[in-house]
Amino acid sequence: MLRAHGTRPRSWSTPPIRAACCPGLLKPLVCGQSSSVSAPKTSRVSATNGVQVSTEQIKCLVTGATGYIGGQLVPELLGRGHAVRAMARKPAKLDRAPWRSQVEVTAGDLTKPDSLVKAFDGMDVVYYLVHSMGTSKDFVAEEAESARNVVAAAEKAGVRRIVYLSGLHPEGADLSRHLGSRVEVGEILLASSIETVVLQAGIVIGSGSASFEMVRHLTDRLPVMTTPKWVHNKIQPISIDDALYYLAEAASADVPESRTWDVGGPDVMEYGDAMQTYADVAGLRRRVMVVLPFLTPTIASHWVGLVTPIKAGLARPLVESLECDAICHEHDIDAVIPPPAAGLSSYRDSVVAALKEDHTGRRHLLRFSKVASQ
Repeated sequence: MLRAHGTRPRSWSTPPIRAACCPGLLKPLVCGQSSSVSAPKTSRVSATNGVQVSTEQIKCLVTGATGYIGGQLVPELLGRGHAVRAMARKPAKLDRAPWRSQVEVTAGDLTKPDSLVKAFDGMDVVYYLVHSMGTSKDFVAEEAESARNVVAAAEKAGVRRIVYLSGLHPEGADLSRHLGSRVEVGEILLASSIETVVLQAGIVIGSGSASFEMVRHLTDRLPVMTTPKWVHNKIQPISIDDALYYLAEAASADVPESRTWDVGGPDVMEYGDAMQTYADVAGLRRRVMVVLPFLTPTIASHWVGLVTPIKAGLARPLVESLECDAICHEHDIDAVIPPPAAGLSSYRDSVVAALKEDHTGRRHLLRFSKVASQ
């Protein structure tokens, strides 16, 4: 079964609203299609001559709006003046979202093509934020079919751009089924006639992010731990705020072509060092790690399931993604979407921000694990 990216939003909190800063609006983006999403006229400064140009408000469809990423992306898009339609398999789950009254909510399931017709109608940009957590045996085929359904619906509706969040990975390496499936989805989208922006990110640091909660709980609970050899693999974490920044800016960025773009924070480190930094920020003693090379992903997944709220079935794709380095191999994104004015958040600052959240994310993580494992 396909799920929205990450766990449920930490408490449907609204992140700080930032002003749009990108120069271009697609090609240019003036959509004449009808839509039930309100789209008042706005004006912008032309990237070429500085003249105020009238343009239609960008209409964005956020799939996976009940997920950790999607639920927080919606207010980011609203803050930039975009019209937003939020899609979920069960729209009632969005009733308590603080932004509910500002968006149109629609039902849709990527595995059911007919449900996408209405959801995609009149949209300029579609955010693809749904992926399988590997809980079904045929999830690879299911994800590929979902990607093809998205392409078909987008082409029929005249969508201008698809923005997809994928994962950082080394080129030419043998990838896990989970990570390989995410890469395949990106390739299907890129092969379509729709302009596609594939953002490849690593571990997202924020309270409620499954990847961060794994770091948090392992470090909190195990002063001494036996670990797999992947604790020495390199990662390039990105703060939730910076991930949302890149996603939101991708709606209007003047991209030259459909392609993948690596995004990450300023720090490259070993996974074990990320745990040690977390311990330091949290006021814990330095953790002792004993590496056992023979720990397989299956064994490691059960180990994670025993000491964290993440069930083994959901821990496996997270663990498998650590089997290879997850770092940026290029920084071409800087020419299209410049870093935030204040700069990208360091890993330490991202952890500090996550720990300042009112909620630990554990409650949402437990709820997510229970639902996704059914």
